[in-house]
This record gives sequence, structure tokens and C-alpha cells, in this order.
Amino acid sequence: MNNHQWRKIKSALASAISFASAVLVIAPLALIFFHLIRNGASAVNWAFFTELPKPVGVAGGGMANAIVGSFELLGLASLIGIPIGVLGGVYLAEYGTTRANWALRFIADVLNGVPSITWGVVVYGLAVLPFKGFSAFAGALALGLMMIPLIMRTTEEVVLLVPNGYREAALALGIARWKTIVHIVMKTASKGIITGILLALARVAGETAPLLFTAFGNRFWNHDPTQPIAAVPLQIFSYAISPYEDWHRQAWAGALVLLTTIFLINVAVRVVTRDRTARVV
Repeated sequence: MNNHQWRKIKSALASAISFASAVLVIAPLALIFFHLIRNGASAVNWAFFTELPKPVGVAGGGMANAIVGSFELLGLASLIGIPIGVLGGVYLAEYGTTRANWALRFIADVLNGVPSITWGVVVYGLAVLPFKGFSAFAGALALGLMMIPLIMRTTEEVVLLVPNGYREAALALGIARWKTIVHIVMKTASKGIITGILLALARVAGETAPLLFTAFGNRFWNHDPTQPIAAVPLQIFSYAISPYEDWHRQAWAGALVLLTTIFLINVAVRVVTRDRTARVV
């Protein structure tokens, strides 16, 4: 066997290993989707999206309040996490001293690794115990705090990708530094910033542990953000530990809807960022 044949064999072997590794990465997601569809697709119907949960032991009903509650929590969390995260990332990229920025980056990286239940316990002590009640505000605060470090680090990275020549040209024309950052730097990096926001939303959308300590859950419509509120992860948890088969079926359906939503968010990230590198460079 000559060297050319041996190289072809090694190349084919490396390609086969790479293909097998790619299949192993995709297989768990495919298996999860298959399992959720098999167990929960039958419960995904119009009533599931439009009706409230039925009383204990009564078949049927839906998760309309939980679906709306999840969107309310994500909306309120965005009002907390997005402005602070984006402005913090811009500060790290454009302002501050080397030592202070290093400390902020280190803290953000540590916070990104903090278990979600820890955020729930912290907000429970800060916003639930003092006000003597669970609420949508407390749940949104927990989710918003979880979003901040991820958005901040992503924003910093994409802002740093903007060439310095853009800044220098604007400053040479006499444009104020803050206007340069807002109208040129952030506009150029806008797709990357949106990516960080969507990834943060996808991360917190399926969190259950922090909401157990803050939002608590609610089987009815909630029109007061100072009261407990339903969310899809909380409803799934409640149904999954119940002894009723119909609730188990709806828990599978809720998990299918939740995973599909997160999947679509990640697809949106891909669509938004598919030409980001070419635009920035």
C-alpha cells in the first residue's frame, strides 16, 4: 500500500468519525422531539391554547393562562435584562479601565454559571419575603437577572468586532463620542446584539426552579403583576408530578410546545446572524 492510498484511507476514516460525531450530537434532540411528539401531540389542540386548566380530576382543558403568563414574564424580564445588559456590554467595550473591566467580565462569567435555582432563592429573599407574596414581578426579576450577564458579554464581543476605523472616521468629522457609539457602532453591531438578546430569552424561557420561588404559579388568569402568575414550565412541573393521566399527557404537550418555541428562537438567531460577520467586517 503506497502513501497515496494510505492518505485516502485516513481521510475516509476521519470523515466517517466526523459524520458519526455529528449524528451523535443531533440524535438526542431528535429523540427528545420524537418522544415529545409521541406522548404529547395528541393533547396539542385548539383547547390547549385557549382554555384554562380544568378542575382536579376533570379531563380536558388547556394551558392558555400559562402560555400568556410565560410571555408576560419574558416581557417583564426583557425590560430588566435587555437595557442593563446592552448598556453594560457597551461600557465594557467602549469605556472603563482595564482593571475594572476585567473585574466586571470575571463577575459576568461567574454569574453565567450560577445555577438557576440560586437566582430564585436570591430573588425570593429580595422580592418575595419583604412583600410577603409571590408575584409576576418577582419571577420577571429572577429571569431578568439571569439574562443580564449573557447579554452583556455578547454585546461586548460584537461591539469589539466593529472596526476602529468607523469610530475614528466619525470622531474626525467632529461627531460626539456618544453619538458615534449609538448611531454607528451599535447600529453596525445590532445583529449581534439581537443575537445575544434572543439567546438569553431562549435560555430563561424554560426555567422552572427560579419561578417556583418567585412566580409560584396560578391556575387562573392573572391581571395583576403583584400576584402569582402561571408559566408553562411551572404548569409542566405541576402536571408531571400529579397522579392524573390526562395531566401527564398535557405535561408532555406543554413540553413539546415549550421546546418548539425555544427551537424557533434559535432558528431566528441563525436567520439574524447568517451574514453578520460579512456586514461587520
